[in-house]
Amino acid sequence: MRLPRIFNQIAANMLDLPQDVVHDLPRITMVGNVQLYIENHRGVLHFSSELLKLQLSKGQVEVTGENLVIRAILTEEVFIEGLITGVKYVP
Repeated sequence: MRLPRIFNQIAANMLDLPQDVVHDLPRITMVGNVQLYIENHRGVLHFSSELLKLQLSKGQVEVTGENLVIRAILTEEVFIEGLITGVKYVP
């Protein structure tokens, strides 16, 4: 189990690849407290105007706020707008 992980790390270092690509981690980009773009999610678990829960390959991410709106959602990407008050990673 550990050998593929070590190989991936060595390959990532040699090829100068970003860690989110190598380890299938989410990439979260936030613009102020009004826009949030999340890549590498595995699906929406819950959505309301105050809470968004996304499944990740390893855990979940919870976004809290007011007047949250999903502006765009694709297979592995979601774009949220509203007054964002918190972003929490839950392993």
